[in-house]
Amino acid sequence: MISFVVCVVVLIVGYFVLSRISERIFGADYKRPTPAVEMADGVDYVALPGWKIFLIQFLNIAGLGPIFGAVAGAMWGPVAFVWIVIGTLVAGGVHDYFSGMLSLRFKGQSIAEISGHYLGATVKHIMRVFTVILLIMVGAVFVMGPAKILAGITGDYVSSSIWVIGIFAYYILSTILPIDKVIGKIYPVFGVALLFMAVGILFMMYYNRLPIPEITISNLTNMHHAANDFPIFPFVFVTIACGAISGFHATQSPLMARCMTNEKQGKPIFFGTMVTEGIVALIWAAISMCFFGSVGSLNDIMANNGGNAALIVNEVSNNLLGTAGGVLAILGVVAAPITSGDTAFRGARLIIADALKFKQGPITNRILISAPLFVIAMLLLTIDFAIIWRYFAWTNQTLATIVLWTITVFLIKSKKFYWISLIPAVFMTAVVVTYILIAPEGLSLSKNISFGIGIAASILSLVVSLFYVKRQQSGERMNKNAEVFADEITTL
Repeated sequence: MISFVVCVVVLIVGYFVLSRISERIFGADYKRPTPAVEMADGVDYVALPGWKIFLIQFLNIAGLGPIFGAVAGAMWGPVAFVWIVIGTLVAGGVHDYFSGMLSLRFKGQSIAEISGHYLGATVKHIMRVFTVILLIMVGAVFVMGPAKILAGITGDYVSSSIWVIGIFAYYILSTILPIDKVIGKIYPVFGVALLFMAVGILFMMYYNRLPIPEITISNLTNMHHAANDFPIFPFVFVTIACGAISGFHATQSPLMARCMTNEKQGKPIFFGTMVTEGIVALIWAAISMCFFGSVGSLNDIMANNGGNAALIVNEVSNNLLGTAGGVLAILGVVAAPITSGDTAFRGARLIIADALKFKQGPITNRILISAPLFVIAMLLLTIDFAIIWRYFAWTNQTLATIVLWTITVFLIKSKKFYWISLIPAVFMTAVVVTYILIAPEGLSLSKNISFGIGIAASILSLVVSLFYVKRQQSGERMNKNAEVFADEITTL
């Protein structure tokens, strides 16, 4: 319990310290007009209260990731705690704050357009396709997950197929209608359920004195039941994504950037929601490790049930909170993915609209873009959920890595402290390259080859970035000398 409490405290203190540092490095301007003020359209650019934006952003990013991902990540043991804390503060918070603020400065543009501005037109085109694919995958993943949970609650009365239709119907409305008509009204209700779930689990975990494993040298070993096939690096760093760092967050921030009324809201809305999500991930990782008695018991249950994290969520909620409390807690877990799925489709619509410069005022234009997205998502539902989830996890972290490099180039060009994003960018480069080489759904290469190429890729990316810094500095000196020479000529 001591390690868990320390982790929560570090996250909270870290938020106040690192969010302020990030704000100073970025240079937030409290007097600068925001897109919601200058470009209000009543559909996507709608000024909303800060507390409501915070809640919407939190529910947007807190999908199945900080719950299912944390449950799966707990199979490796207390090392999951370490990654959640460090990842949230050093990688995720930086990623979310800077990508969100850049979108705010670029009039609410999508991360694909921003990446293209700093990394070139080719990257922009790739990112457009990449992010849309990711968001459609998110929409598909976040349909089946909650549908199965709801079907489990309702038993024989309502099948998962009926729940899928109902969730899709909600997605269509929330994607097409103005953001304040559905999302702005229903999210507070979902927020209460999600808050009850997290606080309820936390309280009962403390009340029952459940034996949460401590972070010790002996406990920081690989406790996964298939440790040889699933080494801590890179699997933990991909499995626990939304509770540490997630590229999906960068696709959601532009939605809120179009609703903010002041740049000072960036700290709580972008950095604060990431830390809040990290705390949720800590709670679920902790309860997963201790509820069944040990990390080993968790591994046995997960292995015997095909890695079904929903089973763990059901078991924990019903046993700790009782039937009524369990239903409310499960609704909170259902609300999280649903409120990420709806904004995933909305984000995909906006990315395509930005790329095509297709005005989204007329509802017919919104329908024309949205309809194909839902058709593709429904086709994805025919694929095994576990397969979609694994590819989503790697795609998600790859996007996060590209966003970190975008932020780094922005900071370098702006003559700001670029190390704050360069360090996590280099690390995540090693993670995503190694994962796709070693993972079963990737190339299934040996550990030595995968680790070697992954580390080489990260070192190469560091060398290239430092060379880029040097070239930028040389260019600045040449420009400065040219200006001095021009002044001398003018004087003569």
